[in-house]
Amino acid sequence: MKLHHITPKAILTAVAVLTVPTVAFAAPAVSGSSTAPHKTSVTTASASCPRGWGSLPEVHTNQVRPPLPNAATSVTNVRTGRHACYDRLVIDLANGATGYDVRYVSSVRQDGSGFLVPLRGGARLQLVVHAPAYDINTGKPTYLPKNGKELTNVAGYSTFRQVAFAGSFEGQSTLGLGVRARLPFRVFTLTGPGTGARLVVDVAHHW
Repeated sequence: MKLHHITPKAILTAVAVLTVPTVAFAAPAVSGSSTAPHKTSVTTASASCPRGWGSLPEVHTNQVRPPLPNAATSVTNVRTGRHACYDRLVIDLANGATGYDVRYVSSVRQDGSGFLVPLRGGARLQLVVHAPAYDINTGKPTYLPKNGKELTNVAGYSTFRQVAFAGSFEGQSTLGLGVRARLPFRVFTLTGPGTGARLVVDVAHHW
């Protein structure tokens, strides 16, 4: 046996050759990470959310002339929906848009009686729309919820926790909206369908 002919240099060369496949197989595992596209999509979605909303009162006091001369605006329905950046509440109005007052309050009270309206969530929005939930000429209800404490099912919503009816008194209607926290919101009206209108309240998922 001629072991004395194997030099230290030859041994180092053999070791270097054997380690090359290990490095070659390890490199693709790092470069092919599946987490990079997920992080990019989340960042893109967050960046596309509306900006510039606040948490101060949103008030519109001017009454809008109804499209039908002898008819008054009234509340006909309350709906909610989920969006990528916010939760939305819609109040359907018959015969056009009207004024409103939407603001964060320490507690929501029933119209007329002043009784407390309990609401789930870390903050409470009071929605006052300048329209009754009844026909002012006949007194017949135009909006009569089956359960005034739960106007819609908001289970699983990111921001909304509860929507409650606080009554309709002296030509206006009040709703209580329980939300996760004092988050920014916006309020606006949309015309239609037909001679009707919609009062829209969006509350963001995050600041």
